[in-house]
Amino acid sequence: MKILITGVNRGLGRAMVEAGVARGWEVQGTLRRGDAPSGVVAHALDMGEFDTFADLAARVGPLDCVILNAGIIGPAMQSPLEMDFDGFAETIRINTLAPLALAQALLPNLRAGKGGRILAISSQMAWMGYRKPDRIAYRASKAALNKVMQGLATELEPEGLPVALIDPGWVRTDMGGAQADRDPGDVAREILDTAGALTLSQTGAFLHSDGRPRPF
Repeated sequence: MKILITGVNRGLGRAMVEAGVARGWEVQGTLRRGDAPSGVVAHALDMGEFDTFADLAARVGPLDCVILNAGIIGPAMQSPLEMDFDGFAETIRINTLAPLALAQALLPNLRAGKGGRILAISSQMAWMGYRKPDRIAYRASKAALNKVMQGLATELEPEGLPVALIDPGWVRTDMGGAQADRDPGDVAREILDTAGALTLSQTGAFLHSDGRPRPF
């Protein structure tokens, strides 16, 4: 499996690289700063610089899978009554627009691979059943990510390229915090299992990390 993962310097992205390398997969990864995990072919990439995405696509070669993992939690002030609107816009740009732009740029690589597929790392905080006012910029960016990737899935379905959203749960990372109930290594292995088994019947779906469907 030839796979590209974004945001691999820490957290879930780093854990997915380690899990992929352990399986003998050819793993490439992007990072804006920090150190890359061992065994990955690393590419410097700022997810806010869309004009560099074509250059990345020219470097990575054919791909079987892309996992769009890189993201930000958003500004410190992001309640509906006190919103950092510039921070909100940046959160949408990085968490929603950048994954779509990068997926578009990498489509030729996926078409050149074997059964190309796209997974986008979303969040349980995107679920519309939550009536919670905290971290609205982050929640909204992930809900919007779900919708744009669902649309991409519809467009790519005739080509046989599945696209799915992943809810990894509450993971013990810098973003999730030490109190989170899920180990990043366990979640990473589940996501890679799901990636390897993803079929066109699941395209456009919102899935738990182990591939079980969940509501939007």
